Amino acid sequence: MTFNIIILSLFFFIGFLFNSSSAQVIGRNDLYPQCSTRSNFTANSTFDSNLKTLFSSLTSNKTANLDFYNTTVGRGGETIYGLFMCRGDVNQDICRHCVANSTLQVGSVCRFSKEAVNWRDQCLVRYSDRNFFSTVNTRPRLRMLNPNNVSNQAGFMNVLTIIMNQTADEASKSAVMKKKFKTNAVTVQFQTLYVLVQCTPDLSSADCRRCLSGVIGDFRWCCDGKIGGRVLYPSCLARYELYQFFNSSTPLRPVTLSPPPALLSPPNPVKRKRRLRTILIAVASPVGAMILLCFAYYLSKNQIKKIRMAFLMRKYFGSESNTLEPLQFSLATIEAATNKFSKQTSLGRGGFGQVYKGILSNGQEIAVKRLSKSSGQGAEEFKNEVLLIATLQHRNLVALLGFCIEEQEKILIYEYVPNKSLDCFLFGSQESKVLNWQERHKIIGGVARGILYLHDYSRVKIIHRDLRPSNILLDDEINPKISDFDMARMVGFNEIEGNTKKIVGTYGYMSPEYVMFGQYSEKSDTFSFGVIVLEIISGKKITSSPYQSHGLLNYAWNQWKEEKVLEILDSNLSECESLNEVNKCIQIGLLCVQENPEARPSMATVVSYLSNDSLQLPFPQEPAFFLEGQMELINTESKDSTNEMSISEFYPR
Repeated sequence: MTFNIIILSLFFFIGFLFNSSSAQVIGRNDLYPQCSTRSNFTANSTFDSNLKTLFSSLTSNKTANLDFYNTTVGRGGETIYGLFMCRGDVNQDICRHCVANSTLQVGSVCRFSKEAVNWRDQCLVRYSDRNFFSTVNTRPRLRMLNPNNVSNQAGFMNVLTIIMNQTADEASKSAVMKKKFKTNAVTVQFQTLYVLVQCTPDLSSADCRRCLSGVIGDFRWCCDGKIGGRVLYPSCLARYELYQFFNSSTPLRPVTLSPPPALLSPPNPVKRKRRLRTILIAVASPVGAMILLCFAYYLSKNQIKKIRMAFLMRKYFGSESNTLEPLQFSLATIEAATNKFSKQTSLGRGGFGQVYKGILSNGQEIAVKRLSKSSGQGAEEFKNEVLLIATLQHRNLVALLGFCIEEQEKILIYEYVPNKSLDCFLFGSQESKVLNWQERHKIIGGVARGILYLHDYSRVKIIHRDLRPSNILLDDEINPKISDFDMARMVGFNEIEGNTKKIVGTYGYMSPEYVMFGQYSEKSDTFSFGVIVLEIISGKKITSSPYQSHGLLNYAWNQWKEEKVLEILDSNLSECESLNEVNKCIQIGLLCVQENPEARPSMATVVSYLSNDSLQLPFPQEPAFFLEGQMELINTESKDSTNEMSISEFYPR
């Protein structure tokens, strides 16, 4: 009897220990423009001109004192519909500043998209070639969460649903064209829960409530039991936190609710005694004791596993472990998705291990990078890749879906990109699809925007350091996606460059200052981009024949200088009708591979060159030149670069 009571007490103690939640608030700001791939426009077209007019209208003086504004520009097939909406609690100065920054960002990131939406903390900017005014739109959507758990998850979510629905009712009843915005607070277990909901004011009350119902329903899917979260639709949004994240001119008076007693209220003392008596009677019997012992054994195994995982997370990711917790995949899930890493699911072998195609239980296709236990990529590179890519959201970057570190495994899970990498299309066998000029130009622009995001628009400034065609994957619409971030480096936004004694990268793509002095900067990536541009145009590798004696860069510079563009152009593009565009891209590539880093353009300038035909490009200086045999190559490139994440390393002699 005494032994059973001890076991029972231990069970309750362990349960309490692992259900208590951290009070730390982890702020996340992964909001980023969502660009539609449904339809694109070209530079200097009527649509392009109309979009610039729209952005000017949204940020003009006549909208300076408004918190919501929608307008239409153009007519016929070139019409653009646009709006902005500021959060209902921000003042006009913050609103105007947010809208100005948001239009600038969406105009750069979604440069050629005919439809986009940009959520920011204080405002929303949206445009489309389709009329979306006064209409409920639920796609695209964005869900964000604070990874820490509440202790009583079921009770908390019930209270959240109640207060969210009550707040949505109040917001949707606002008069037409007034703010459909409402904040609220409710006391939950000695803490205050703060909520905010908002619809675009052009929605009817019924449509606003219908939109918010969808948002509130999504909280169960994305943020169940979490201490904070937000769900964003183009037409409405909602957010909750355990701290006051919005402005309030008058003190909030928390709402008093009557949640189910069994969930939030202290249990009735009489019922508690009866329940305890029943438990003790059950424990007293041999059968009850056996059941309890089995349950305690099962519990201890699970708790030991949780402790081990918590230790591993802390070992790999330190203070970032709580933030990355939602990205964890179990080994069982990965094995089920890849049929236990069968040969049939293998996509190829990279420098650090095998890459597999997997299918999750919900039907989602994934690429699984299983690092070899004997590979050169250790814990530091693994940590680096996870921490970097977990914060990135851009259409031209491969998305990291999660990772697994169970049983000495180091596994990375990415979105599956159906086509192979760019090098397979440029330098592959004759059976490979030949890219036409429009596709090549699209790839050049996409890679440029992806690098620009890394340098200027991600949460931290990132230098990739290993840009090359085998690290650029192509989706089913030939959109490029930059991959392989294990050698990337974070630098401060005010830092100009970094230094390293270990030179990593691929021969021909590394800038001269990086190879010789270990100095890397944004201009190192610019150099690599220039090499890639010239390879895309010529269809030839940087060191391949007939350029072996003096290199593709010098060959391209000499031919371009003598106005012999066709000599550089891939023979498969002999019928190309866009020679002016080709000529400009060659000039951009040559500007990027100049020996002097300061002479190379920034990626922001490169993107503006590509998108604006009226800009006058400077004349490039002679490109950098490498001597053969200067570096010792340790080749770890993959035999099959489909969804590969590998590197080639160089060490000075």
